[in-house]
Amino acid sequence: MSNQDTTPIEDAENIHDQPAEAAENNGADEKAAPKQETLAELEQALAEARKQANNFSEGWQRERADFSNYKRRAERDLLTMRFNAKIDTLKTMLPVLDDFERAMTNLPDDLKSHGWLEGISAIHRKFIKTLEDEGVEAIDPTGDLFDPNLHEAIGRDESTDVESGHITATLQKGYICGDRVLRPALVRVAE
Repeated sequence: MSNQDTTPIEDAENIHDQPAEAAENNGADEKAAPKQETLAELEQALAEARKQANNFSEGWQRERADFSNYKRRAERDLLTMRFNAKIDTLKTMLPVLDDFERAMTNLPDDLKSHGWLEGISAIHRKFIKTLEDEGVEAIDPTGDLFDPNLHEAIGRDESTDVESGHITATLQKGYICGDRVLRPALVRVAE
């Protein structure tokens, strides 16, 4: 129906209806707007949560790598401490070995055939075998070129038989374990 066919009362009712319809349309727009704002807020919150999750994940991975490095370092340090303790223990045994060898070298003639000596010799051999099993090697460098890393020169000899800088006599054996010198050999060097 057109506005011309209506009465003034009906026009008044239509006027009230139009703003109500407009208000209803505005209300729908207002409801849609909060949904859009809420969706935008949720997307932003999701993006922030993802960023925070990535930060936590990266931090966790760094901490895990740091712990793994710490664990390897602690294992390496433990092995080093054990090896150093072993070296220190072996060093304390060397004077005992020297005493054994001096005693065996300087035996009185009347004891050489004694049965007791066989037992002592067996103990000496067992002691040497134990040191060898631990990786200890004797350094007896007579005739070798002097090496200050393995030898300690305590004198010089004039010699025509041995080249200059070579060892003429070993006064005390040296010992190494792996790449570590337990004790340098005491030597005399040709001039």
